[in-house]
Amino acid sequence: MAITGINNSSYTSYYASNYKNTVKKTDSEKDSTNTKDGNVTTSTVELKTSRPGVTKTEQIKTGYSNVNDYSKYLQGKYHYMNIGLTSMQGIPTTVSVSSAFLQKCMNDPEKAKYLEENLAAIPDCTKDTINGCLGTVTNQSYMIDANGNIIETASGTNDPDGKIAKENAERKAKENRETEEKVKEKRAAKKAEEEKAAKKRAEKSAERKETGDYTLSVTGTDVKSMTQSLVAGSVSISVPDRSSFDIKA
Repeated sequence: MAITGINNSSYTSYYASNYKNTVKKTDSEKDSTNTKDGNVTTSTVELKTSRPGVTKTEQIKTGYSNVNDYSKYLQGKYHYMNIGLTSMQGIPTTVSVSSAFLQKCMNDPEKAKYLEENLAAIPDCTKDTINGCLGTVTNQSYMIDANGNIIETASGTNDPDGKIAKENAERKAKENRETEEKVKEKRAAKKAEEEKAAKKRAEKSAERKETGDYTLSVTGTDVKSMTQSLVAGSVSISVPDRSSFDIKA
């Protein structure tokens, strides 16, 4: 890491990671499972994390026909990618990925894995930047160029009056509130879906009660087709009909 412009008030650091020298495919890193939905392939892989020697099982997708759809998929997982200035741990942050590199990744599982490993590591790396850099970090950026090289930039100050640290703390508190709101919205949406499903089940149960009492008997040699016939027979019973039926599967 080369650090330039250090003085008593501010600093800027630059870190570049070369894609060609960091991406290597090993047997332990090969996809364990693959599923396809149209042209899009979902692969279950082991991704490296920001902690040495620690990996996590993750699903990644490739096979997109255009960069726009691939970007939407990535932003669903890494909301800070290519949205301009955002806040991360209270620090003004930008995370940009070259569209040329996205195009390379969207149909190349090896490159896609490299990209997602690094995008996923950014939040933890931000914590390391805040805790490890001199003074108070004022802003940071991560840029992945057309060849997959990563340039990380961080600026900071000794912040003698604590003003910047206070602003960072306020932004972080806002981030936490927004995260809590999103969690509440998801819970509310899930509850609404559950209530909707429960209502449908109750309506279906009421419909069955209106049918009255019945007994169905199915004869056959294949229990799966027999069950399907039994279910179909129960649905076809009219309301006043409370008879017994023998059905051949």
